Amino acid sequence: MSHAAAVVERRLLAGVPLLIVHPAGRVTPLPTVLWFHGLGADKELHLPELQRFAGAGLLAIGIDAVGHGQRRLADFEQRFAQPPEHASRLFDSLVAQTAAELPQLIDALVGCGLSDRERIAVAGVSMGGCIVYGASSSDCSLRAAVALMGSPAWLHPDGADFPVDRFFPTALLSITAENDEVVPPMAARALHGQLEARYRQDPERLDYRTIAGASHFMSPEDWSHVLDQTGAWLVRFAADGDPGVP
Repeated sequence: MSHAAAVVERRLLAGVPLLIVHPAGRVTPLPTVLWFHGLGADKELHLPELQRFAGAGLLAIGIDAVGHGQRRLADFEQRFAQPPEHASRLFDSLVAQTAAELPQLIDALVGCGLSDRERIAVAGVSMGGCIVYGASSSDCSLRAAVALMGSPAWLHPDGADFPVDRFFPTALLSITAENDEVVPPMAARALHGQLEARYRQDPERLDYRTIAGASHFMSPEDWSHVLDQTGAWLVRFAADGDPGVP
């Protein structure tokens, strides 16, 4: 029996450029995953991942982070070629600005009938994983979050208090690469240690995993394995109670 292909749509919503992949044969509003790319990339790079999540019954939405994709900084390369302390401040600023857009974007997605407010998730890789931590510690009421090779360190610069009380009950999965020298896994691992007490009443909603022997730019086999884990987590927690999702 043939199956209808997923529908791919590009849209500007709440001022944010989106790549939207609609699951075949599904009626909105849907459980939704907002996907964030890495530094220097854009939403278009991750169409295969979005199609993969849509195949699991999720409305999968790729987002151009602030300063990227359709809104790429005109002097992007020059600014990130500055001394590390300047480039780091710019990175943190773009991450924070992108995370800060989410409440308005979610309101717009719900308002136009695409997404179910009670079933919103976020996921992302590298810089996108950093954005996921920011979104998860905000007031977005997210059902699930998956941070891949990301770091929450930008949330507490200069030793500022870390917002550990804001994560629960969002179901948070972090996956790091054991030999990651680009985004070392220590900060993500430490965050999960801090969060354990906050998730004590529902520990299944918190999980930290490491891909043994992997580097930041992992093999296709490892990446496929990571995506399998990501998809399973999103379906389990973001699509919970949706009879149309297996």
